[in-house]
Amino acid sequence: MTFSIVARDPQNGRFGVAVATCHLAVGSTVPHIRSGVGAVATQAHTNPYLGICGLERLEQNGDAQDVLETLLTDDVLRDRRQFHLIDVQGRTASWTGPECGGWAGHRFQSDLSVAGNFLVGEEVLEAMEQAFLMSDPSWKLGRRLMVALRAGEAAGGDRRARAATSAALQISGDVAFPLLDLRVDFRDDAVQELTEIYERSQDLWIQQWRDEMAEIPMLNRLVA
Repeated sequence: MTFSIVARDPQNGRFGVAVATCHLAVGSTVPHIRSGVGAVATQAHTNPYLGICGLERLEQNGDAQDVLETLLTDDVLRDRRQFHLIDVQGRTASWTGPECGGWAGHRFQSDLSVAGNFLVGEEVLEAMEQAFLMSDPSWKLGRRLMVALRAGEAAGGDRRARAATSAALQISGDVAFPLLDLRVDFRDDAVQELTEIYERSQDLWIQQWRDEMAEIPMLNRLVA
């Protein structure tokens, strides 16, 4: 019931995840990103620990395929899961368990991965992939991801509904918290509403506010 795209901008090293579903509050469990480390999208009987631990292991190991294999070893319900990830070098890895519902699959290459389950067919992923690759590489990563997400929905998206009811976009910046973390938890046209929120996020005053937040000195993670 979910389709997502994970990507890296090779020009600045930023990571992004965009996702849509017919479920609720998809932004709270599926996307996971960390600046200078990588990104993970975990879906289909979602296990958030695949995202949480995936980022920790990417930070320690750095290789997407190696991290994916260790996560599969540790998750006894791996056959019900779908997740994909990208590392700091832009290497990607994907898994679609044989028990994922409906049509489920993934496509991945350097700096880009798409995956989905309960889709009308592979054409959804093909549309997302092509929309991203054909978009202007000088655009911001968030805009390219939103173009891909809209293309996936236009190609049919989730086979069980006319439109996704929840959608989310996360983009890493240069600090420990996301540059963008935009969400539509439950609306009839979630992808369209997320697009409108993204466009508002590009207003000058909002970008200036984000720039100010990026200048906040980082605190020690542990008590001295």
